[in-house]
Amino acid sequence: MYVEEGEHSLTTTRHGTNYYFCSEACLVQFQAPEKAVASLKRMVALGAILAIPIAALTYLPIIPDRGVNNLVMFVLSLPVQFVVGSRFYRGSYDALRSRTGNMDLLIGLGTTAAWLYSTIVTFAPGFFPSSATYFETSAIIITLIQTGNLLEYITKGRASEAVRRLLSLQPTVASVMRNGIETRIPVEQVEVGDTMLVRPGERVPVDGKIIEGSSAIDESMITGESIPRDRHTGDEVIGATVNKTRLLKVQASKVGQDTVLSQIAKLVEEAQIGKAPLQRLADRVAEYFVPSVILIATSSALFWYFIAKIGLAFSLLAFVSVVIIACPCALGIATPAALLVGTGKGAEFGILIKGGDQLEEAGKVNTIVFDKTGTLTMGRPSVTDIIPIGKLSEVQILDYAGAAEKGSEHPLAQAVIELAQSKGIFLSDPSDFEALPGLGAKATVQGREVLIGNPELMLKFSIPIETYLPRIEDLQAQGKTVTLLAVDREPVALISLADTVKESAARTVAVLKKNGLGVVMLTGDNERTAKAIGRILGIDTIIANVRPDQKEEAVKKLQADGKKVAMVGDGINDAPALAAADVGIAIGSGTDVAKETGGIILIKDDMTDVPRALELSKATVRKIKENLLWAFFYNVALIPIAAGILVPLLGAGIYQVLPLLAGAAMAISSVTVVSNSLLLRRFSTKI
Repeated sequence: MYVEEGEHSLTTTRHGTNYYFCSEACLVQFQAPEKAVASLKRMVALGAILAIPIAALTYLPIIPDRGVNNLVMFVLSLPVQFVVGSRFYRGSYDALRSRTGNMDLLIGLGTTAAWLYSTIVTFAPGFFPSSATYFETSAIIITLIQTGNLLEYITKGRASEAVRRLLSLQPTVASVMRNGIETRIPVEQVEVGDTMLVRPGERVPVDGKIIEGSSAIDESMITGESIPRDRHTGDEVIGATVNKTRLLKVQASKVGQDTVLSQIAKLVEEAQIGKAPLQRLADRVAEYFVPSVILIATSSALFWYFIAKIGLAFSLLAFVSVVIIACPCALGIATPAALLVGTGKGAEFGILIKGGDQLEEAGKVNTIVFDKTGTLTMGRPSVTDIIPIGKLSEVQILDYAGAAEKGSEHPLAQAVIELAQSKGIFLSDPSDFEALPGLGAKATVQGREVLIGNPELMLKFSIPIETYLPRIEDLQAQGKTVTLLAVDREPVALISLADTVKESAARTVAVLKKNGLGVVMLTGDNERTAKAIGRILGIDTIIANVRPDQKEEAVKKLQADGKKVAMVGDGINDAPALAAADVGIAIGSGTDVAKETGGIILIKDDMTDVPRALELSKATVRKIKENLLWAFFYNVALIPIAAGILVPLLGAGIYQVLPLLAGAAMAISSVTVVSNSLLLRRFSTKI
């Protein structure tokens, strides 16, 4: 619901930002979600333990003496009404203080009226014309709605877990040089200006600048690019990225909360907690429904007392009956019933939907933003072309290239080796292997000198490649990385490598565009590679060379332009954008952080599940709205009867059967809601 920023508003501050809340329950859930869920579990358990015997005592002749029976129900109902239902009283107080109506106020009024009426009947029998009680109605409503709240909280992802996973990527210790001695210290003790030693295979402890050495750095967690980047003396490196090949000396430049990783974590948390809470349909209805019910109940009581002069007891009964009848029991299961069936159906397709707010937003999405690496593409380089330019066959080319690369840990080298091994080629061990940072490698294979690397390597050894430059440029324009192979200083092959497109990606883009949705590619990779992939997939709008914080900014810019954005990604660098988007869709094969920040998770690595998830979300939201309509319908239909519209025709005796009508409305509306939700099991798509 809308929350006004005023002196009476509930508020808290995080990272220097003020957040306002409609109720104390929302504030507690924001500040300590784990404690809030644990407390809610205890409340639901207590409610169920007590509501079941109350219902049994109401409908079964367990205790023949009505007075004793009512007294037992009164005792059992006390904890349900005032312990399990305490959040509704707090929410009612907050709503009244904010001068608005919400579901807490409606539930609080209805259940309190039912409980007070039943208590009066128990201790002052004969005061009201009816001797029936509503203890079970109050207990069941409170327990069911608390169960619905619990189910919703359980299915929601939380920023805190995602942030913890992000920060766990940072090394816990760092090797620093102090007074000429290498010392291992906790990463929290690293200071700006410290010289750190980063060995091959280790993560860089904090952000810094290389002051000695060069190596390939895996920056995929930041950029999303699958191919490590060569970094040399003077280059900046980012904390938590992986040093792949050679020893580096790095001077720390940013530590603690100033590092890029910490900033990403902060962006993720702020994007999630900074989202406006779901404007629940039930709350929107309650804003008008609550005052209307109170007006009808009050008018009814005043009419029967002052105009019809029917007596105080009857007038109070009319007031209480309207409030009780207006409290819809089925409301407690309207959303969770549809959500459970919808998420169950999603699980059959390999789609995990975390919460009702994600479902509602997914139904409004008109723009899909895709990360490139690992989402639209496989996320790892593979050999795409082998072009002989000498006298060697393809098998011989792979034999020499694979053997020469055996001494390298570079992903491009591994791609060549994997292809050679897949073709059954036995690779001999190279001798005199020498890694040439930023260029490639040099080795002796079967007694012959082999050079494999980029064009700069060939120029370094004065190997002429001018003839092949147009072909190299053509391959590079396709977003491919070109490696040249020379044997005994003679060029023999061009080997191109690239991150290949997933089979389902092109079909997914086509389906989304057919459905009238805008499609955008957002990537940290270079523009040339991104455009090449875009051409293959039919994506016209491409935003390249963006850092994680810039991805979030790009999503917010689209939202500022009036777009409802779903972000699809798999990497750590996608987490801020996933959290900031109206709907975050994480690929199940991606990082844990992406899955924590995504509201919808695609368990399978199948991109066609993106449009399938959107269609399922729309169908589920439609069922939730239908359920809410049914939940209110039966109760609203009985309000005129509760107000006494039939008294002139049937007399005051109508109030003797009103408890039965209320019970029937509660049962029928609940059955209708569950049955309507079960229709979601028929959901299917033609994708």
